[in-house]
Amino acid sequence: MSESTTADDLGEAFSLRSPDQEQAENAADVPAASDLAVEDINPLNPHLFREHRWQDHFARLRSEDPVHFNELETSGRYWSITKYDDVRAVDGDWRTFSSDSGITLGQPVADIPEDGPEIVSFIAMDPPTQTEQRNTVRGISAPKNLRNIEPLIRERTIDILEALPEGETFDWVDTVSIELTTMMLATLFDFPFEDRRLLTRWSDIVFAIPEPGGVVESMDQKRDEMVECVRYFERLWEERLHNPGDDLVSMLVHGEATKNMPTVTHLGNLLLLIVGGNDTTRNTMTGSVHGLNKYPDQYDQLIADPSLVPNMVPEIIRWQTPLAYMRRTANHDTELGGKQILKDDQLLMWYVSANRDEEHFENAEAIDINRPNADRHLSFGYGVHFCMGSRLAEMQLRVLWEEVLQRFERIETKGEPDRTFSSFVNGYANLPVQVTRK
Repeated sequence: MSESTTADDLGEAFSLRSPDQEQAENAADVPAASDLAVEDINPLNPHLFREHRWQDHFARLRSEDPVHFNELETSGRYWSITKYDDVRAVDGDWRTFSSDSGITLGQPVADIPEDGPEIVSFIAMDPPTQTEQRNTVRGISAPKNLRNIEPLIRERTIDILEALPEGETFDWVDTVSIELTTMMLATLFDFPFEDRRLLTRWSDIVFAIPEPGGVVESMDQKRDEMVECVRYFERLWEERLHNPGDDLVSMLVHGEATKNMPTVTHLGNLLLLIVGGNDTTRNTMTGSVHGLNKYPDQYDQLIADPSLVPNMVPEIIRWQTPLAYMRRTANHDTELGGKQILKDDQLLMWYVSANRDEEHFENAEAIDINRPNADRHLSFGYGVHFCMGSRLAEMQLRVLWEEVLQRFERIETKGEPDRTFSSFVNGYANLPVQVTRK
């Protein structure tokens, strides 16, 4: 653990104004896609996602301008990549399109201070450094480990489902999705179980946009809570240094590629693992309930034939796409989709749009639990950054529905969900439901 990184340094790293925040403040009332000239479409605005109005904006871009240029004062030049083949091409070519400058839209490369504090993780690196650090923790999702952990996941899932109230409306997000994923994270980190909801809190505020009544209300609050996160993990790192286990913290503390990293870099990897393990799984768990209610014929098929669960899982992950985009930065001038991409231009790979590409997914807006190519979705990325926790996320969703179908006639939504205020995390804040037991 580096002694040179102070709370002020960490605070400064979390005080940077984001383009997402600028968009939130400057364009709260986003016109419908049909009312905009195509050159004025900018799907980055988080209001589109909270209001669930992003579909038509991406449909127009896929149809009329699939490699689409925008520019903001805070972030400079960037391109929205919206078609499946183009997203896959960018994601699969790390030599041309680098992760080294970050995975969300940020400052222009030329404006980033060389000696300023920066929260980094191996997802925001290129090989070989990315590969070395990723390999330090990838054992957690090895097939043998998944087989060993499935009984625990099933036991906890059963306990939570058995305790659900019947005939009462409750929030599925908090009661089921967050609780299941947070318990799993606490196990993977060997995190004090009584404090496990801190993991959810820290995950929520990483990409939260400050707003009155929001997840955080100011950048100062966001900074202060992230500093608390660092201090908490510093204590765990010190414990695992002398008392290592089979958990993710111990792996990072003792891994050859990670053991001598400074605090900020350790924090970056930890936040990556927390967000990856929390946001992705919890939002597909919630998305599965919301989506099957939205397409009740598919829910009826699943009830009639529970053997469809294994194919339903990737279809829900495609349809939900819990992380809407990832960013890459051009290492040199190049061409994509007939457009000239300049060195240092940022490219947003919109997974949420690629997974709706009708050229690859027929009737893509709908859930089809029999879809033959559901597992070809890009929700987990492609190439060297393919999500290493994908199998764990799929297993958690599969186990949940295997147990749901045994216990309930139906899980019925009782209103529209409240959605996350973010164009990066495509998620849910609340989903009111009622259950009917068999």
